[in-house]
Amino acid sequence: MPVGLDELSLAGQVAVVTGAGAGIGRACALGFAAWGAAVAACDRDPGRLAATVGELSTTGVPVYQATLDVRDREAAAAFVDGAADRLGPLTVLVNNVGGTFAAPFLEVRPRGEEALVALNFTSVTTCTRAFVPHVPPAGGAVVNVTSIEAHRAAPGFAVYAAMKAAVTNLTATLALELAERRIRVNAVAPDVIPTPGVGEDLEAATPLPWRGHPDDVAAAVLFLAHPRLSRFVTGAVLPVDGGNRAAGGWRRGPDGGWVT
Repeated sequence: MPVGLDELSLAGQVAVVTGAGAGIGRACALGFAAWGAAVAACDRDPGRLAATVGELSTTGVPVYQATLDVRDREAAAAFVDGAADRLGPLTVLVNNVGGTFAAPFLEVRPRGEEALVALNFTSVTTCTRAFVPHVPPAGGAVVNVTSIEAHRAAPGFAVYAAMKAAVTNLTATLALELAERRIRVNAVAPDVIPTPGVGEDLEAATPLPWRGHPDDVAAAVLFLAHPRLSRFVTGAVLPVDGGNRAAGGWRRGPDGGWVT
């Protein structure tokens, strides 16, 4: 049967979004609320989180918030548990938190590497383990935010890219392991999305001749999380990169033609 407008609402859904204080996480949190879902939002920056929660409060949906660093496993798991206690059974988890710094691999010290692993990979496993027991029998969805760097070399960002590749592989594996629980697991792989953590002055260096926006990623996340629109989609990685992965090194030349 075709999808009707009355099936698009996410009322009754409960979405957990990490790193909701800015950028893609904020766009996801506001997107879920706009479609009627209750939202549990966390961020390590209390000011940014408060701003997001202030916007969420104007939508009228139930909201749960917590200020924490997802690298703290106990705090991250407690946040997810708290969201279930406050909002009820959880149906969506968006593992959005991530970040990096530029440095050649040989200059990354052990503590820096541990921080990158914890932020970009361990936070995903921690939050997912905490989320699954709270999903109702009808099922739910996990959407991981990876990166185009998971699919190509990334000089200066070796550990970050390796962790994003790990999340991509984890996405596929969990899609199989959690299928019997009716939990779909997918990912989005953005590129050239201006955010506070990556940079807000990115040029539109993509095949598409316009800039990307966090809302573009949020729209893809909403699709992958939607129980009707993507009910038969699991184990997928959706590029949200203006065509950069497809380009594979091709770019527009000065005359508008394609060159490598």
